[in-house]
Amino acid sequence: MSDRCVEIYYHYSSSEKRWLARRDQEALLCGTAHPDSAALAGCGTRRKSNCQGARISAQISAAQYAKMQRHARIGLKLLMWIFSHLSISQAASSSSQQSQTGLERHVEKCDEALVTPLPHNAFTSSSVFTSGYAPGYAKLNKRGGAGGWSPLDSDHYQWLQIDLGSRKQVTAIATQGRYSSSDWTTCYRLLYSDTSRNWKPYHQDGNIWAFAGNSNTESVVRHDLQNPVVARYLRIIPLDWSEEGRIGLRFEIYGCPYWADVINFDGQGVISYRFKMKKMKILKDVIALKFKTSESEGVILHGEGQQGDYITLELRRGRLLLQINLGSNQYGSILGHTSVISGSLLDDHHWHSVVIERYRRNVNFTLDQHTQHFRTNGEFDHLDLDYELTFGGMPYSGKPMSGGRRNFKGCMESINYNGENITDLARRKKLDTSSFRNLTFSCMDLHTFPVFFNGTSFLQLPGRRDHNMVSVGFQFRSWNPSGLLLFSSLADGMLELSLNDGKVTVHISVSQQKNMRIDIASGSGLNDGEWHDVRFLAKENFAMLTIDGDEASAVSTNSPIIITTGSTYHFGGYFLRTSASPSQRSFQGCMQLIQVDDQLADLAAVEQGRMGAFENVSLDMCAIIDRCMPNHCEHGGRCSQTWDSFTCTCDGTGYTGATCHTSVYEQSCEAYKHLGRSSDAYWIDPDGSGQLGPFKVICNMTEDKVWTTVVNNLPAQTAVTGSSRERRTVLQLNYSASMEQVTAIINSAEHCEQHIAYACRMSRLLNTPDGTPYTWWVGRGNEKHFYWGGSGPGIQKCACGIERNCTDSKYYCNCDADQKQWRDDSGLLVYKDHLPVSQVAVGDTNRPSSEAKLTVGPLRCHGDRSYWNAASFNTPSSYLHFSTFQGETSADISFYFKTSAPYGVFLENLGNTDFIRLELKSPMVVSFSFDVGNGPEELNVHSPTPLNDDQWHRVSAERNTKEAILQLDQKYKEVRPAPTQGHTRLELYSQLYVGAAGGQRGFLGCIRSLKMNGVTLDLEERAKVTPGVKPGCSGHCTSFGMYCRNGGKCVEKYNGYSCDCTTTAYDGPFCSKDVGGFFEVGTLVRYNLIPEVMAAASNLDEKSIIPSLPIETNLTREDLTFSFSTSTSPSILVYISSKTQDYMAVVLRHNGTLQLRYSLGGLKEPFTIDIDPRKLANGQPHTVNISRVERDIEIQLDHYPPVSYTLPEASDTQFNLVKSLFLGKVFETGHIDPVLIEKYNTPGFVGCLSRVQFNNVAPLKAALRSRGSVTVSHQGKLVESNCGASPLTIPPMSAATDPWHLDAGADFPFNEERVIPDGVNRNSAIIGGIIAVVIFTILCTLVFLIRYMFRHKGTYHTNETKGGESSESADTVIIGTDTNFTETIDESKKEWFI
Repeated sequence: MSDRCVEIYYHYSSSEKRWLARRDQEALLCGTAHPDSAALAGCGTRRKSNCQGARISAQISAAQYAKMQRHARIGLKLLMWIFSHLSISQAASSSSQQSQTGLERHVEKCDEALVTPLPHNAFTSSSVFTSGYAPGYAKLNKRGGAGGWSPLDSDHYQWLQIDLGSRKQVTAIATQGRYSSSDWTTCYRLLYSDTSRNWKPYHQDGNIWAFAGNSNTESVVRHDLQNPVVARYLRIIPLDWSEEGRIGLRFEIYGCPYWADVINFDGQGVISYRFKMKKMKILKDVIALKFKTSESEGVILHGEGQQGDYITLELRRGRLLLQINLGSNQYGSILGHTSVISGSLLDDHHWHSVVIERYRRNVNFTLDQHTQHFRTNGEFDHLDLDYELTFGGMPYSGKPMSGGRRNFKGCMESINYNGENITDLARRKKLDTSSFRNLTFSCMDLHTFPVFFNGTSFLQLPGRRDHNMVSVGFQFRSWNPSGLLLFSSLADGMLELSLNDGKVTVHISVSQQKNMRIDIASGSGLNDGEWHDVRFLAKENFAMLTIDGDEASAVSTNSPIIITTGSTYHFGGYFLRTSASPSQRSFQGCMQLIQVDDQLADLAAVEQGRMGAFENVSLDMCAIIDRCMPNHCEHGGRCSQTWDSFTCTCDGTGYTGATCHTSVYEQSCEAYKHLGRSSDAYWIDPDGSGQLGPFKVICNMTEDKVWTTVVNNLPAQTAVTGSSRERRTVLQLNYSASMEQVTAIINSAEHCEQHIAYACRMSRLLNTPDGTPYTWWVGRGNEKHFYWGGSGPGIQKCACGIERNCTDSKYYCNCDADQKQWRDDSGLLVYKDHLPVSQVAVGDTNRPSSEAKLTVGPLRCHGDRSYWNAASFNTPSSYLHFSTFQGETSADISFYFKTSAPYGVFLENLGNTDFIRLELKSPMVVSFSFDVGNGPEELNVHSPTPLNDDQWHRVSAERNTKEAILQLDQKYKEVRPAPTQGHTRLELYSQLYVGAAGGQRGFLGCIRSLKMNGVTLDLEERAKVTPGVKPGCSGHCTSFGMYCRNGGKCVEKYNGYSCDCTTTAYDGPFCSKDVGGFFEVGTLVRYNLIPEVMAAASNLDEKSIIPSLPIETNLTREDLTFSFSTSTSPSILVYISSKTQDYMAVVLRHNGTLQLRYSLGGLKEPFTIDIDPRKLANGQPHTVNISRVERDIEIQLDHYPPVSYTLPEASDTQFNLVKSLFLGKVFETGHIDPVLIEKYNTPGFVGCLSRVQFNNVAPLKAALRSRGSVTVSHQGKLVESNCGASPLTIPPMSAATDPWHLDAGADFPFNEERVIPDGVNRNSAIIGGIIAVVIFTILCTLVFLIRYMFRHKGTYHTNETKGGESSESADTVIIGTDTNFTETIDESKKEWFI
């Protein structure tokens, strides 16, 4: 490699989460390996020690780093010069030069080395190994002393501290190991402070951040801070270090000087900023300031006006509350008050930055770089303030809010209001500060020395021994509902103060006194993260617990007890195994102002080791984090938290998931239909996880369309009177959904309509042909419309005007004729962009005898373009591209796909290092992979069946701060919890690619209904202009599946579809061709239903033709359907046998009637049902449907309504061990009902059978289609024929005379003025109707008489005991009365074939 090879300095930018490089002027890449491997090795060690952070930057040697420093700026200039000269246009060149200048200004402004120029006494540390390892030698790339800092002991209590001399803005940190050694730090935390007390850990992505360090001694690892900090003192806490040596460190801090005017507010004084005018009408505001305080309450700024306008920013319970009122309307119906809360734990005595930007009603409210965007209530834009704006409190009683508010106590700096530097004006005494007792321009720090307990910590403090009184006090804050606050072993017992379910409880027990114990509790909800003060006093026969100094909370007891104190008090944890142990062992939270025996504990002495003891405690720091602020629970979900995590409660929101992100409802009625739902009222959520909430609609599922109906509150035929053109009556319509929700339905629908009707008598409507309309309606967008139902936009006509059939041809509306008779103008409004109707203004009902009635029907829409928005990808290199997906903290993706390809990428979006990808990895695996900065994650869902089956499959994926989820077909799911600490923001920059990943592993097939964070991507529109991609997707079974009749299954194909008739008794392209056969004398079909026989058959080629029963052979439900025609009787049509005596049979009796016989055990004789009294062996085809569920039997013959029967209570309900199904004749071993054999089995069925289906078996079809199958067989001659299903030539009863038949097409109510077709006279029609009613009544009477004469109740009747006169033959009587007859058959096991 040439000596001129450039040295590249890599570092990782936490703010941009990407690798950055700086090069020298040669701009040549060195041949050295990228140092990722070394960096990742350190990262691996870091991860084992729970060290998270930005991805580790590459590392370089000290010499390389020095060269980088010499050439960095020259390299940057050269690069920018090259870029500028490569630009084609002068404008591009100018833009590049401006970018270069801005970049240089940024580097010069806040990227200075702050540690290198500092003297040795600016460095301090917890300890040093020897004098040569002093912290002053810990400067980056320096070799003085022993080459860096190393402490005496390598443990988690060590720290290195730097005093920058004054407050500085810190933007980056870089570290090295100790020179020429095996000592380095692999993971560390950064603390900062203004006073070297009350430290605050650096936060990033909602966590206390741990930075990845080094993996050797010479390389430099730099991290740019995502959130720059301002501090004078910095402290580095090593968390993990070299396994080969000890802690070793050299470092550099980058930043720039910082200065700001500071004002100390004492809680009494306020700063008054007087306006130049007495009344200010302000359209735009920009307010910026920084504050720090240890108080949880206080007004930061306030201004108000005489008209009721005001703006107030104040602290409430440690949160920032912004209240704005731009004014309410004169009626008070629209209130202008708006309040927004941001942040929490703001009483931590650290600086917090606030920016309020308002333009008209739009407000940006930013706290510590977290911005909330909102719009104020009301209808006004200006903030009207009088006289002044005050900072630090409210000096007088303000009108809207005055009582009980405390002034701010703490510090503020950099106060700016609309370009005015308030702090500078106060320093120069240009503002009124007379209310201050002592105005100071420096921050007064009140040190409370907080202590942080992490769940494995304890703090041991000494106390007076053998004393008869316990007096302790402290303040604590925590999110956990339970934890140990204090434990002390008494001389003869124990004392425990703990947090239980948000209450402070005290337990005292004295072992030497029988039953001497005290249990008291006080407070509630104390795990709210706020500081709470606890005071406990116990002495002889008395104990008292007080919370937050509230006398009302004080709980005392006078139980007789004598206390003798021990010598130590354990705060926050007790892990010793002693005879007296607390109920809880640990505490997560902070404590401060700890008092023992009425003395404030000297925690500084504890830190220095001069008193007490501690373990795993962070002193002088409270590292509490509010994980519910900002609230990651979406859609109104309620956030609750513990110290380590948060939980969202989504009850009642309509959403689910870890962050209440995913809607529990479908997007439309169309989606419900394809889940098999019927017409009903449903909740829908058109934008899924979007801002629109779910709402209820009426779904009407018809054969060809799915209608969505949204109702309104206007009653039909609403009467309107007393209106004129000058004073119109305005009827307001409110819908069952908001206007935004209704608009979402309309936008995604293919067609929408709304019926509107105006019934009138001397009330003109549109005043056609040329007049000004009396009545109009208002639609979406508050636009007036002057056309009526049945007409269209821009056409001032009614429906009759379009059809040219108005009552008076001179007018275009019936009502415009102004006649005294009632007239009507009605029709459908179908222009989607104008719907729905929100108002109707009526203006001509004030004249004598003038009346009008208005009806506005519900909004009805059908079709869901989003649900069927699809694209077909025809080549592996084809893809669609869309704008970058914005899903930083919460992202959801859902779509349907179908393909025959084994793999393919569905979609991909990339950032610098972050990415998100969904793909079909193999025929049975769908993958969801992403990286948000913590390393790649991949979720895989395995399907039990291949996914490349050309069928639609649904994929949904979600990633949020809590977890990642991948779900397939709403059945198979994988959930991956997010790491408790680490990056949470997904930062993407490239375009979103659908159908490929960088041109590789392209997807072949169809994708539809692609939704990303609730927004449907228009695949069809983009596919129209993209080569290799076609809009839509052929073969939608939802569109054409209706043609698959009789239970046939629609099979998707790219260029069409097919119907799978395997499980039906039909055949043909649409499963509509009857499969039947002609049975001659002696012909029978046998189908084996035994599972082992079916298993053997499944290995044959005809398995696709012969479906199988479920594995279970004990049935409680049977469904039998068949058609037959014959002229002979008796015969057996269908017989189902079993390995027991159970059977089911359908027979034709001697007289040609049909009978169903069930023998399921429990009865002496089979249960029989005479299905119909008529002779059915009449040569005509008949259809029989029999269904049994438990005891309930339903039978339908031909087109007659079903008739229900019930098995007797004594009968069993389980058909045990089904064996075989016979058609036409029975040839079976084992028990057979002798009645069947003797009476119906000879000579057998002669005629046609078709459409035979038992459960999911089609035995006759199997016999005709398969050859050589062990499952089905037949004897005799069987000829395929559909004669059994031929249409009836002489219907038994016409539909017109069928008493159960209802004409579903009847239109009620009938229109009295409807014109009768073919010119039939109205009177003739009435007479004919009367005659028809009379005939109908006579026929009904006859039918009921016939049914009464041949009635049967569905139970088995027998008269065998009375003799044979009622039997069909003597054989029946013999078999029925001879109890040994059945036994003889069973014993001989004769084979019956007669």
